[in-house]
Amino acid sequence: MAPARPTWLVTLADLALLLVGFFVLLQANTTPSRDLARGIADGFGIATPAPDPVIAVDAHGVAGFAPGAAAPAEVPADVLAWAIAATRDPRVALTVTGAVDGSPGDVDPITGSAAILAADRARAVLAALARAGVPVARISLATAARPAGRRVLVTLAFAGEKESKT
Repeated sequence: MAPARPTWLVTLADLALLLVGFFVLLQANTTPSRDLARGIADGFGIATPAPDPVIAVDAHGVAGFAPGAAAPAEVPADVLAWAIAATRDPRVALTVTGAVDGSPGDVDPITGSAAILAADRARAVLAALARAGVPVARISLATAARPAGRRVLVTLAFAGEKESKT
């Protein structure tokens, strides 16, 4: 017995559904994430949606850390100028992520902790950014989960519009 519909028609219908799904995802991507999260939370009966995701869009690195040292030789002027220019936009946030190289000598000299050294490196770069005039309220600190070299990465992300409290 022959199928009720030709095979090409079923394949065409599958492709059309994939295309519709693609356009739905595109539309969801252009909808502000706060509205999308609120709609999903409402659909599942969750009271408070998760905060808006922050996606890094640019980064600069600060290298030149000696093994076991928390302070860089210097924070390059181009990194400072980039951070100052970027944070003129109130929707921008910076994340300063410290890292170690994973060697036994690249640890905090007092505690022997690589995580503390990575955090101290990030704090040293944050302090240099603050001295240069970057608003500290829009900078967050982090440490790399895995060894990533003796460096600090400063990433820029679009943090979104702040809702007014009126």
